[in-house]
This record gives sequence, structure tokens and C-alpha cells, in this order.
Amino acid sequence: MTEASEPTGPNGRAHTRYTPGTPCRVSLMVHDIAATQAFYTELFHWEFQPGPRGSGPSVRALLDGHEVADIGQLPPDRHLPVAWTPYLASDDVDLTAETVRLCCGTIGVGPLDAGEAGRLVIGSDPSGAVFGVWQTAARLGTRVAGGPGTPAWSELVTFETESVVKFYETLFGYEGRAAGPDGFDYVTLHLNGRPVAGVHGMGHALPRDRGSHWLTYFQVADVDSTLERLVALDGRALTPARDSAHGRVATVTDPEGARFALIQDPR
Repeated sequence: MTEASEPTGPNGRAHTRYTPGTPCRVSLMVHDIAATQAFYTELFHWEFQPGPRGSGPSVRALLDGHEVADIGQLPPDRHLPVAWTPYLASDDVDLTAETVRLCCGTIGVGPLDAGEAGRLVIGSDPSGAVFGVWQTAARLGTRVAGGPGTPAWSELVTFETESVVKFYETLFGYEGRAAGPDGFDYVTLHLNGRPVAGVHGMGHALPRDRGSHWLTYFQVADVDSTLERLVALDGRALTPARDSAHGRVATVTDPEGARFALIQDPR
């Protein structure tokens, strides 16, 4: 799974220029931004600095001075699900937004400028899963690529893969490849021969309270000890830790209910 990281430069850092379709950032909108910062500081050892002005209260999560994630505060009158949202890279957000609409997706936010950092849009695919699209304005430094506390993989959890994979193939030119044993509905999305994201068809096992959704995997040094720490911090384990072909994994939520997964690199 950790093969999804963008090719790195010196010191293992990924440049902010990404091939279109590559997951390039993750964001979270919450009700209590201070409590959320405290939780992720203890869980992943993130540090924070103020986000761009003009976009509401927000912070950037950092590891060793390099950006890992963005966290913003929901307006008091917005009762939206709290969820991690992946952003897929684009060279032209406006054109991508139009393609989303033409392919029976919807656009909920944007396209709009995100200060000097870039331009974005937030939409949903035909299955209802929310995702973002990000166009970087310039090479504004580096983002962390790999290591504990960093996003390692993005996975779309949905009812079935066939129709929604066609949507993303049209949108970004992915090559979808079936993965896993017979009877296991899983497709890996490739760009230039490299796996960048997965689509997991769960059928009737798809959680009804969530519907189709993107799940972000964060790398950790040890899933079991991180899971214990998460529970002590008022997070919740949705699945017990288990071994997989890509490393030990567990699905969890933070105190506000945002789902994500922990993955321990088997190497």
C-alpha cells in the first residue's frame, strides 16, 4: 500500500507537483479544532501552524516542519459528517470539475482559490463518495512522503467496483486492475504503472450509516500500541488489528467520529 507515495526528492520528501490523479493531500473539517489538534498531537506527534487566512479557522499539521494534513473548523450551523477527505491532483481543476459533472458526479464546493496555495473543488462520485481535487499554484516546498504519522494509502469503500471505477478511469486516466483472490471485489487504480489508490466493493457489508466513502490509511510504527493510545485518547476501534498482505491494519475513528485506518508497514 505504501507504494502510493509520490516519488521523493532529497531527505525523503515529496515535491508538491503530482501526476494528475495522484492523492496529494488530506483534510478534515471538525467542530472542535483545538480538541482535534490535541488528539492528533498525542496520536501521531503532529505539530500545527495556522492555516491560510480567509478560509475560516484552520491549521496545517506538520511532521518535522513538513505538511502532513489540513484541519479546518466547521461553522456552528453546518451539521455535516466529520470525515477525512482525500484530494486528487489536477493540472486544471475547472476542467476536472466539468468532467465530474459530465460523468454523473456532483460538485459541492468550488472551483475556488485556496489562497496562494492553489485551487480546489470538492465533489462526489456517482456512488456518493466525497473527494477533493487540488491544483497546486506553485512549488511551495515539500510534503512528507512516508514514515509514521503520514498518509500511506487512499481507498474508496463502496458497494461494487465496476461502475465507480469507470468514473475515475474517465476522470484521471487510471488503469484499474483487479486485485485479491476470487470473490474479493477489489480494484487497484494505477498511474504510469504505479498503484496510487484502491477501490473496495463490500456489497451488502457496506456500512449503512456511511455509504460509499474514501478511507485514508495513516502509517504507524506499531498498530497495536497506536490502537491502545487511540482508545485512551477517546478514539474508537471499529475493527480489531489484523494482519493483511500489506501490513497490520485497523480501522478507527477519532473522538468526533472521523474514520481512518492505521497501517503498519511490514518492512
